[in-house]
Amino acid sequence: MTTQLSFSKYEQEIRPILRKSINSAESTEDVKKFFFYGVRNLLKKVLQPQLSIDHEDILLDPKEERGFTISSRVWDIPAFASAWRESDLPHIIERMAEFAINRYKHLEKHPDKTEAKMYPIPG
Repeated sequence: MTTQLSFSKYEQEIRPILRKSINSAESTEDVKKFFFYGVRNLLKKVLQPQLSIDHEDILLDPKEERGFTISSRVWDIPAFASAWRESDLPHIIERMAEFAINRYKHLEKHPDKTEAKMYPIPG
């Protein structure tokens, strides 16, 4: 029987910050950016603080089955691949993506509100 690692402790630390950030997002691009920051912070806690992950490495993608994509550069990190296989990391990131996608879709349906916040009409 294999042992499964759990990183839910880190999820609990990151969740309030992620929720606050995503709820304050004014555009779909903001949602993507905040999702990336949340996952990057999680991975730094799980793997190593000096881990270098770029915006292109972890993308929120509502068209994907899981709601996100992870670059081959990240998959090539042995510690990441191991954590992905032997822990609850995939489920944690899926939950983060699900929350982000809900906000993304909401903002996508109401572009007029987004534009009003980003480009207010003077007077």
